[in-house]
Parts: sequence; C-alpha cells; structure tokens
Amino acid sequence: MVAAKIAPSMLSSDFSNLASEAHRMLSFGADWLHMDIMDGHFVPNLTIGAPVIESLRKHTKAYLDCHLMVTNPLDYVEPFGKAGASGFTFHVEASKDNWKEIVQKIKAKGMTPGVSLKPGTPVEEVFPLLDDENPVELVLVMTVEPGFGGQKFMPEMMDKVRTLRKKYPTLDIEVDGGLGPSTIDIAAAAGANCIVAGSSVFGAPEPAQVISVLRKSVNEAQISK
Repeated sequence: MVAAKIAPSMLSSDFSNLASEAHRMLSFGADWLHMDIMDGHFVPNLTIGAPVIESLRKHTKAYLDCHLMVTNPLDYVEPFGKAGASGFTFHVEASKDNWKEIVQKIKAKGMTPGVSLKPGTPVEEVFPLLDDENPVELVLVMTVEPGFGGQKFMPEMMDKVRTLRKKYPTLDIEVDGGLGPSTIDIAAAAGANCIVAGSSVFGAPEPAQVISVLRKSVNEAQISK
C-alpha cells in the first residue's frame, strides 16, 4: 500500500494570510501543502517564487510540495532548495534535454524530485525518468490544463494513473485539478494516492470534512485492490 497524502493547494488560499492558512489546513488534517509556482511563460499565469516559500517556511515545518510550472526548471533548483522547499516537481515538457541534471541537483539540495505532465502529454514520456538509476520519486498527472485554478476534472486522465500504478506499484502518484468529493473516487480507484485539492477544500464550509473524505477514498481504494 502507498500512503494517502492530502495536499490542499495554497493557490486557493487567502494569500494575505498565507501562514495562518497553512496552519489552518494542517489543523484540518492536511499531510502536505501544495505550492503552485508559475512563471507566466510556461503557463500564462504568474504566481509565487522562492521568496514566498522562504517566508512560509519560517512559520511551518510542513512538507511544502512545490509544483514548478516553469520553462527553465534547472534555474529554480538552487533557490528553492535554499528557501526550504520539500518536494520539487518539474514538467517533463520543459526538461527533455536536462532532466538527469535536474533530478541530481534536486536530490543534492535535499528535496524530493517529481515530474509532472500536461493532459496532452503521453504517459510514456515519464517512463525514462522513473526507470533511470537516479529516478524521480513522484509523478504528478495533471487532471486539468496547468495554469489556472477552478477547472473541471478530466476523467480521461485516469488512464495515465492506471498505467503508472500497474507499472510502478509503490510510486507516489499525484493528481491535481478539479479534485473534490465528487471526483475523488475515480482518481483513488485508478491508483492516485497524493491528492491536490484547491477550491473544494478552501471553499468548503467544513474543510476538515473534505480532507477526511479524500483520505478515506484513497485508503479504501488501496484496501480493495
């Protein structure tokens, strides 16, 4: 069994109170805090950088799960390592020529390397990064187009999750985009164990209950396999 990890997306939080929002999510049972880093180039939106991670790190010991939607991920490894990022997930589409170097440097900085793929990218493109002698340790399957919050979940992406779970039984498989109580069961059944949820958690009257529902679905799907 792979452990359920529920990661509220801080992109949906109140950015003017990021530290208190982080504490709130952890008190509600979150395992990780998911941080969306967008450069305005790889994706149209522009969000946060290493200074915000560094600032948040002073207020929490939580696992900061950083998703780098950037054109040159290698440029971000050192500053994010210094800032206190826990996980560093880069996009396969932006790293075809230098992913080995990126993974090596992520690990050297004490972070956990992950790779993400957009909805239009075939799952086979991440296999070399998983089969390498120095592999990534997480795959993030985007279940919406990266760049904006609040999009609708794409169930057809679950074929990628199923393929990954069958081929790599102990891999951390993360899904991000449109996850909530109405979509968690299909993702959990496919084999996802790391669940990023934004508006479904932050917009809920009782976020702790939503986090509990997400975790229960992942755990039950693991037991039934």
